Amino acid sequence: MADVSAECNIRVLCRFRPLNHSEILRGDKYIPTFQGDDTVSIGGKPYVFDKVFPTNCTQEQVYNTCAKQIVKDVLGGYNGTIFAYGQTSSGKTYTMEGKLHDPDGRGIIPRIAEDIFNHIYTMDENLEFHIKVSYFEIYMDKIRDLLDVSKTNLSVHEDKNRVPYVKGCTERFVSSPEEVMDVIDEGKANRHVAVTNMNEHSSRSHSIFLINIKQEHVETEQKLCGKLYLVDLAGSEKVSKTGAEGAVLDEAKNINKSLSALGNVISALAEGTTHVPYRDSKMTRILQDSLGGNCRTTMFICCSPSAFNDAETKSTLMFGQRAKTIKNTASVNLELTAEQWKRKYEKEKEKNKNLKENIQRLEAELNRWHNGDDEINLQCQLVEKLKEQMLDQEELLASSRGDGERVQCELSRLQADNDSAKTEVKEVLQALEELALNYDQKSQEAEDTRIHNRRLIEELSHKTVHKLALHYQKSLSTAHQRKRITEVLNTLMKDLNDFSFILGNGELRLVSEFQFVAVRTFNKMKISSFPV
Repeated sequence: MADVSAECNIRVLCRFRPLNHSEILRGDKYIPTFQGDDTVSIGGKPYVFDKVFPTNCTQEQVYNTCAKQIVKDVLGGYNGTIFAYGQTSSGKTYTMEGKLHDPDGRGIIPRIAEDIFNHIYTMDENLEFHIKVSYFEIYMDKIRDLLDVSKTNLSVHEDKNRVPYVKGCTERFVSSPEEVMDVIDEGKANRHVAVTNMNEHSSRSHSIFLINIKQEHVETEQKLCGKLYLVDLAGSEKVSKTGAEGAVLDEAKNINKSLSALGNVISALAEGTTHVPYRDSKMTRILQDSLGGNCRTTMFICCSPSAFNDAETKSTLMFGQRAKTIKNTASVNLELTAEQWKRKYEKEKEKNKNLKENIQRLEAELNRWHNGDDEINLQCQLVEKLKEQMLDQEELLASSRGDGERVQCELSRLQADNDSAKTEVKEVLQALEELALNYDQKSQEAEDTRIHNRRLIEELSHKTVHKLALHYQKSLSTAHQRKRITEVLNTLMKDLNDFSFILGNGELRLVSEFQFVAVRTFNKMKISSFPV
């Protein structure tokens, strides 16, 4: 029956009520700190949810944020659930019901009743709607019909799709929001409440308001069905705080037991265990589809802001965080038309025919095996031959693989040698290039040196010739001078001898003669003087 399915997490919304009168009188500390739209911090620890509503939010804001979309989902053929969880006096009933006939103080249930019909009025006029509502409570782990107080112990059964439902519960057809509100007023008057230290109107039971919407298109005959569970859970209690006694104490024990069963289901689903203890309580049995099944579920966790309830508030927040991890698989509940059923039948008939043919073919093949068919024996022999050939081919392949590996190794070695030779040749060529370049440079230097030497030789030759000429001239001059000196010396010697002779003999006759000899000698020496 499911047409379209999608996996989705349970949406968990957190709402804090304001401090009540008794908390204000006690001077209780206000403990929550709100961080953005999805986080609240208690004692420095943050808790994150899909949405967090502070104490000053209105009923309309809560409805528009969390419940408006679920109306569209239910009218689209999905199942939906909204339930409120929290300690006693935390604001669960106010969130779900509120002030039923106050336009501003109305809670989720009366607003949904009105919103459903407002949507229907805007939908296709070819759609026919049949809306039924039921209202029951789970009191002392017994299901009690709030629209027929004589039904005090109803049982939970499963339909053909294994979906739990309350058998024998009163169903009222409604056609307007006013009729829905009349049913709510009637059921609420029959609900169990009691006075405790925590709450003057403490709910002593879990209440479930069920809206069942069926729609049919008059032309196509297509049918959709959606169910909406609106659940107001009783609050968890500490007897030391509520002051419960007698019957109220017994109620508290059953409430806590049922909520404990709900916590076990939530924990099992969050941890992904194979066994989920839905059957531990009637309340979890009824909500089986809402928790991990075919449903789009929204959970409100309602909390007190007072430090007096610090432990209960933290427990509630942790419960909500576990529930946030649970995944449901919501699918459209589509009832097929006669034509659709016919097409589905033909399709299944064709599928059945194919399956029968496959069965016959497999049975025939099985019989051949059992009877030792010659063809099978022949095939077996052929298989054996093929196996032998395959083994031979594998041996040949292994041998070829070994030869190939050796050739590959040799090729690798030759390749390495080739690479090494290439490297050596490259180095030799590089050395030759450097040598050629060096040779050119040396040749040029030698040529330059040869030209320079030639010039030096020429210069040396010229200088040598010039020196030889000078030496020759000097030699000629020296020989001539020597001859002159010899002649002069000889003359001087002669004159000196004459002079000595004159002096020696005392034959100086006249002064004039002496002077003459002396002057003549001096002149000769003067004329003959030259540098040696």
